[in-house]
Amino acid sequence: MPKATATFRCAECGWTTAKWVGRCGECQAWGSVEEVGAARATTTKATATTSPAVPIGQIDVTTAAVRSTGIPEFDRVLGGGFVPGAVLLLAGEPGVGKSTLLLEVAAQGHDALGHGSGEDLAVDEPEGVPSGDGPGEPEHHPFRIEDV
Repeated sequence: MPKATATFRCAECGWTTAKWVGRCGECQAWGSVEEVGAARATTTKATATTSPAVPIGQIDVTTAAVRSTGIPEFDRVLGGGFVPGAVLLLAGEPGVGKSTLLLEVAAQGHDALGHGSGEDLAVDEPEGVPSGDGPGEPEHHPFRIEDV
């Protein structure tokens, strides 16, 4: 059974909050927040899984085999290369070469490589980065945080 929770409302401006406060968070009026009743908390039920869990011993190792990036030192750091379907977080200070490294990996023929960057959101592609506009260039989809 869902638990009922109290709701409080400012008598001056109508601002609501889940707990009592002495001063309204919207209009800043003192002593104007009053309990207006209990709102019913809602619950959701879990949906059915689309596929059952598989014991790790039954996973086909050929589909999880690492693939070389074409850069020996990067492969060494990754434990041999990329694992298909895996997500890799490449972090570091601005300017250390994260994007350059990934561009080099993409130049080695890894066409399924995706690249998203929080600091490059409002910036066009750096000079020399394929835009996907020319013949034979991979299609480029800029990363936007709104799409996540």
